[in-house]
Amino acid sequence: MQIRAGQLDRPEVIALLREHLQGMAELSPPESCHALDLDGLRHPDVSFWSAWDGDALLGCGALKRLDAQHGEIKSMRTADAHQRRGVAAALLEHILDEAARRGYRRLSLETGSMAGFEPARRLYARYGFEPCGPFACYRDDPNCVFMSKLL
Repeated sequence: MQIRAGQLDRPEVIALLREHLQGMAELSPPESCHALDLDGLRHPDVSFWSAWDGDALLGCGALKRLDAQHGEIKSMRTADAHQRRGVAAALLEHILDEAARRGYRRLSLETGSMAGFEPARRLYARYGFEPCGPFACYRDDPNCVFMSKLL
């Protein structure tokens, strides 16, 4: 598995991100869906990575700078054909390493509270993320779970 920076112009990445946004829209009401679109992922405060096996796109993830000491995980998605192969764990480890390299003291995320998000919540908990209150511009929402980890 090779993790590459960027690649937002690749058709495979664009298709996976569309699938990600569609999946979020199917599971979450619009006011509770906080996934970034392509323009959001191109923002200067966001770093995006994609995981590949040769020419096959395995998944993606992003890190958003909230301030000098706090980052947020965004757009974590494993391609359906590659689930349960360690793709999300590899991307999460990459993001954790990058956050530490940047000197962040805290890394946070928002995910859904519905059953469809349970595998993601278990992954984050395995890596030491704990439930927390809303952060940045988020507000309390029964459809959202907020998690954070001190680095």
